[in-house]
Amino acid sequence: MIGAIEILIIAIIFGIIYGKDAIDDTFKKRPDESVVESFAEDVKEFYHEDPQRLVKLGIFVFSVISFVGVGVYWILTRTSFPKMMAALFQ
Repeated sequence: MIGAIEILIIAIIFGIIYGKDAIDDTFKKRPDESVVESFAEDVKEFYHEDPQRLVKLGIFVFSVISFVGVGVYWILTRTSFPKMMAALFQ
């Protein structure tokens, strides 16, 4: 329990530090740009800086989805959660 709280605190600190950079980058955009145009420009810049970054980002997204999927599968097959939900909605 304490380890999870420490990890959460560290994540919040990193979010505060790097969130400021993200906000600063956002306000450098033109005011007449839409969200999609801004996102497309960001992805284009992101790709041109390091082409392998998007591959790594795709692998990361796939890994997170797989991790969450395995977690849900484990909860549904190894715990009594489905029985509790069935009893709750009877």
